[in-house]
Amino acid sequence: MSSAATRTTGQDHLWSVDDHLEDILATVRPLEPIELQLLDAQGCVLVEDVTVPVSLPPFDNSSMDGYAVRVADVAGASEEYPAVLAVVGDVAAGQAEQPYVGPGQAARIMTGAPLPPGAEAVVPVEWTDGGLGEGPVSGMRAHSAAPEAASGQVRVHRPAEARAHVRAKGSDVKAGDRALEAGTILGPPQIGLLAAIGRGTVRVRPRPRVVVLSTGSELVQPDEELGAGQIYDSNSFALCAAARDAGAIAYRVGAVADEAETLRATIEDQLIRADMLVTTGGVSVGAYDVVKEALSSVGDEDEAGSGIEFRKLAMQPGKPQGFGTIGPDHTPLLALPGNPVSSYVSFELFVRPAIRTLMGLKDVHRPTTRAKLKTDKALTSPAGRRQFLRGTHAEGEVTPVGGAGSHLVAALAHADALIVVPEDDTSVEPGAEVEVVLLG
Repeated sequence: MSSAATRTTGQDHLWSVDDHLEDILATVRPLEPIELQLLDAQGCVLVEDVTVPVSLPPFDNSSMDGYAVRVADVAGASEEYPAVLAVVGDVAAGQAEQPYVGPGQAARIMTGAPLPPGAEAVVPVEWTDGGLGEGPVSGMRAHSAAPEAASGQVRVHRPAEARAHVRAKGSDVKAGDRALEAGTILGPPQIGLLAAIGRGTVRVRPRPRVVVLSTGSELVQPDEELGAGQIYDSNSFALCAAARDAGAIAYRVGAVADEAETLRATIEDQLIRADMLVTTGGVSVGAYDVVKEALSSVGDEDEAGSGIEFRKLAMQPGKPQGFGTIGPDHTPLLALPGNPVSSYVSFELFVRPAIRTLMGLKDVHRPTTRAKLKTDKALTSPAGRRQFLRGTHAEGEVTPVGGAGSHLVAALAHADALIVVPEDDTSVEPGAEVEVVLLG
């Protein structure tokens, strides 16, 4: 990150969106890997390939409740001429020893139970009389209620081919196969697979801890009474939710008043639990923009290479931005503007990729596409600024939602995309093809 001297000149330079993002991603480093229990690893990113130690399933097993049989014994079986077999016992899931199925014999078997020796196929219980000596049945009687059903005779009304209703050993994955690749985000199915192959812990990069705080003496907690000139604090809620959506563990700090010392102390207190800090508000050129006041001098005196630089970007919304590192661990801090739309757009463009970089992901960006602009009149955009307009995307078309104002929270809530108008374009006609950033 740049030094204090660069921080001063940086305010006179108009940064491009791409250069600002490149500077952020060049500074942020993936978190160090740790070993975690499976459920603690949910949402984390694998740092190494996982190899299957034991095949799944580990043995041939039944996919149905029914009877394990020899194919020759049920050949030609029908309801009129059923195959009558002697039942030699039960085979339940988890059962260590199984009865041997010889000629003219069958074993009652449960779903997931190992195919007993001698058996070649499984006939579903619905193809049999269930040992009752009558017509086809719809299910088995509970063993505890009718233990005698594990003996006697069963009539089979249909033939079965070899391996019918048998799940083969290793038919899911085989020992030595690669179960999961490094870089995989662990969701519920991946956690389930790891458990199924016997892994109780896994080596991952932890989910980043992101502290979000908003600034402004006018901000009031939702559910409280609004006083004169006050508004509810929405930014910290939106950005905290956005950080969680990006994969982070997010902590929201209540709004901090426009006092530089208070803000500085609050940020320093939060460093102990933060892999990244995100502030919103107080980065413009007003007399009460305390984030600049509080952080302009933080870092360089004590930590070489640390410091926060405040910049103007060639974008709309979101022109004022701040970025740098702070504290003994050089914790990244991104200072975003305070208007709700500016704040959220800035998060999507800069903070989300930084969070995904901390996670160790290769692809850190939202997906983009090209779409036809669906609007009644041309969109205008300031020269030399990359504009990001809210929109809804469907079936190859994108429709603007709301205006360009950076305070329009309601329009933002209905958008699922950002329409990108390049720096050199001052007008985009209806029907034109535009770049679209997909948010959902």
